[in-house]
Amino acid sequence: MPRPRKWRNVCCLPEANRFGPLGRNKPCEEKVIMTVDEYETIRLMDQEGMTQEECAERMGVARTTVQSIYNTARKKIAEVLVFGLELNIEGGEIRLSEEGQRKCSCRVKNDCP
Repeated sequence: MPRPRKWRNVCCLPEANRFGPLGRNKPCEEKVIMTVDEYETIRLMDQEGMTQEECAERMGVARTTVQSIYNTARKKIAEVLVFGLELNIEGGEIRLSEEGQRKCSCRVKNDCP
């Protein structure tokens, strides 16, 4: 019997959870699904500049788990960009972190008119 997955703490759910190529006449049939915890590792490490250790501590998992989640997330982003696929962010073994909510910087930076 496999060991149960550990819940991953995330700061907040993404405001925008669907991305795709512009200018398509018909919707893309093939979609890439990124879990919320994969999104969170990208946000913490690439946007906030955290190390794997800091990210692991914030999410409440082992550093090796963060490394694995991060690698999977980057592969999915590459597929979306290279093949022009739609990306949906949903699901995952997550729980919203109360501590993270207080120091969360993941709200949308909306400078667009």
